Amino acid sequence: MIVGTRGSKLALVQTDYIRKCLYDITGEEVEKNIIKTKGDKITNSQLYNMDSKGFFTRELDKSVLEEEVDFAVHSLKDVPTDLDEDLEIVAVPPREKPNEVLVSNYSWKDLEEGSTLGTSSLRREAFCKFHNREFELKPIRGNIETRIKKVTEEELDATIMAEAGLNRLGLQKYIKTEFPTDYFMPAAGQGALAVITRRDSEAKETIKKLDDYFSHQRVLSEKAILQEMGVGCQWPIGAIANIKDNKLEIKSILLDKNGEVLYEEKLTGSVREAETMGRKIGKEMLDYI
Repeated sequence: MIVGTRGSKLALVQTDYIRKCLYDITGEEVEKNIIKTKGDKITNSQLYNMDSKGFFTRELDKSVLEEEVDFAVHSLKDVPTDLDEDLEIVAVPPREKPNEVLVSNYSWKDLEEGSTLGTSSLRREAFCKFHNREFELKPIRGNIETRIKKVTEEELDATIMAEAGLNRLGLQKYIKTEFPTDYFMPAAGQGALAVITRRDSEAKETIKKLDDYFSHQRVLSEKAILQEMGVGCQWPIGAIANIKDNKLEIKSILLDKNGEVLYEEKLTGSVREAETMGRKIGKEMLDYI
């Protein structure tokens, strides 16, 4: 089999993890095909000011559709909700921690008014304002190592990142604070991987063995909110689903760009109703955008 992947260190680590899992199942090596995406080429713009659907995934998905590769590995939060009808998320492996973290030489409480915080996420900007943190917000793009460097070399006082990426790259030492998901709600699907194939792929049954049912249902619920709304990163939406005692609890919040709460919801139900619960929240949120 051949897998399509981006060329960043994180993408390669994630893809190599999937390759190893498949080798353990089949005893066969999976070949890598590195593909550059639009998101890799444009590094000087805020994502929410652009048509960013499929920004980090479109070229990879095209390679899958055109049978240049058998499957692709994505960070699930980057996968657009309107995935091509001939493609399918076949597997979501066990999810990493979805939390947001602070990367800084200062603790969260010690960051003063006017401190420079780098982010290109409207959600993260809105949550800073929601918590009444009057930072000087600066656009920041690039891979994880580049963003960390901008903080450690004191170009910025802080940045906020997904913990999963730092964990996967072994960069936990740069985490100053891990935010509880109720305090700084993550993006839908954060911390999870998506393995995508064509619906008619012969590799599908093998790849399906990598799927973690509970991880898949959690992110399915979260992404269903965005799917129902037909939006991506242009709105500050946080979503997090957890499973306990075979019950799924999903929480979501919609802020405006100034950090004011427009809508907030929590639902609990059967794991089998994961997508339905997400769609219900998304439908109600539509009235507020």
